[in-house]
Parts: sequence; C-alpha cells; structure tokens
Amino acid sequence: MKNSVLIALLLTAVLAFPAFGQQTGSTAQSQPAASSSTDQNTSSSNAGASGKPALQPDTHEGFWGKMNPFARKKYVQRQTAPIRDRVNELDELTSANSKMIKDVDSRAQQGIQLASTKANEADQHAIEAGNKAQMAQQTATQANSRLSTVEQVVGNIDQYKAATQTEIRFRPGQSALSQNAKSALDDIATPLKNQRGYIIEVQGFSSGHGQAAIATSQKMADSVVRYLVLNHDIPVYRIYVVGMGNAPAPNADEQGKKHTSGGRVEISLLKNDLEQLASTSTTPASQDQQAPPK
Repeated sequence: MKNSVLIALLLTAVLAFPAFGQQTGSTAQSQPAASSSTDQNTSSSNAGASGKPALQPDTHEGFWGKMNPFARKKYVQRQTAPIRDRVNELDELTSANSKMIKDVDSRAQQGIQLASTKANEADQHAIEAGNKAQMAQQTATQANSRLSTVEQVVGNIDQYKAATQTEIRFRPGQSALSQNAKSALDDIATPLKNQRGYIIEVQGFSSGHGQAAIATSQKMADSVVRYLVLNHDIPVYRIYVVGMGNAPAPNADEQGKKHTSGGRVEISLLKNDLEQLASTSTTPASQDQQAPPK
C-alpha cells in the first residue's frame, strides 16, 4: 500500500514539472517581448529589406533551456510564425525586384534598338548628303569647264579655219556640172547635215578678159551653189560666192598666175569652234543619261 502511494506521488511530480516549466517559459517570454519592443523603438537603424525591424533572438532560456523537450504544437507555431511571415515578405520583395529588373532591362533594350535605328538612319542621310555633294562638285566642275570653252569659242567666233578644199574644172564655154563634179560636191556637202559653225566659199575663175570673164566665172560658181542648195539643203546664208574672172587664185603657183585655161571653181569649207562647243555640251548630257541612278 505504501509503495503504491509513493509511485503515485512520483508520477504526479513528473507530470507537474513540464507544465510548470512551460508556464515559467511563457512568462519569461512575455518579459523579453516587452523589453524587445522598447529596443525596437530605440534601434530603428536595424530595419531589414522589408522595412520592418529585424527579428531579435530569444535570450531567455526558461526552465528547460533553449530546447524544450515537452513543447506543444502551438508553442512551436508561435515561435516560427514571425520567421515564416518574414520569409514570405522576402519572397514577395524578390519577385517584385525581379519584375522591376526585367522591366528596366526591356526598356533599356528598346532604347538601345531605337538609338541603333536612329544611328543607321543618320548614316544613310550622311551617305546621301555625301553623294549629292560629290555630284554637285562634279556639276560645278563641268559647268566651269564648259564656261571656259564658251568663252574661248565666243572669242574666236569669227575665226574660221579651212577644213576641206575642192576644185571643179569646166570646159571652155560650159557651166554645167559633170558627174565627177557632182560626186566631189556630194563628198563635201553630205557630212555637213545638221552641223553648225561652217561657211562655204565658192570662187569662180574663167579665161578671157574683162566683164565677159567675170560673167562666165560667176555663172560657173552659181551652178555649184545651185547644186548644193537644191540637192543637199545647204542654207544660202552659209555660202559666199564670187566670180573672179581671169584673176589668179591667191594660192596658185607661177604657172597658174599667168592665165587660167578654160574655167574652174574652187570650193573651200571653213569651220569655227561652234561645232566643237555643241559636241562638248551634248557629251555630258549623254553621259548623265547613261549613268546608273545612285
């Protein structure tokens, strides 16, 4: 009987010790909580990334020390709830920061792409401006060269140079053109089509004396002019005709200076630099038409 009473007392003591230790632990935790609240108000510099004060370690050990072998589930949840909440807050902050970083990165990429596009457009405009400047320089150079040519041509507009000379002979008392004479006139007049800057001198020479020789030479020269105008459309204002009679030709030799047997007509083709000016003015235009567009 006494043994059973002792055993019951021992069991009661063993069961009472955990409850007593847990109560003392809870009262001890309440006191550090009050002290920690004052410490948190005074030490605002210890705030974490979430803006809340950092968690303070539990310095009170209680009856069982740091580890309570008889701790209940609610006690454990109460101890771990602040840590779990703080971890959740940190996860939310990390997610928000990641979104912000992605947003900043995407905007930075868009800005870089836009700047690259603007730079490419600026390069294209610069290339086009360079091409236009080069074309303008070429045009100015061509205009300067053409101006120099025009000045030279205008200065020598009345200076004609002999290009071709032909002599046509007539039998005494005749003024009609032979077939050989017509062929010689064709050789002179055919290349003159659509040309400018030329004149034709027609000088008739005849044997005899006085006005009769002059009339005969004029008649032969007129037959040459008539053939050039009618068959080759040579403008009359480009032909200068004169009957020289029995006068010797300016470039005749000593034998020719004495007398002219029968009759003859000298045709001289004279040109100035106007045709050269026309060819230089049309050549750049043809080159510009053949040049491929840039």
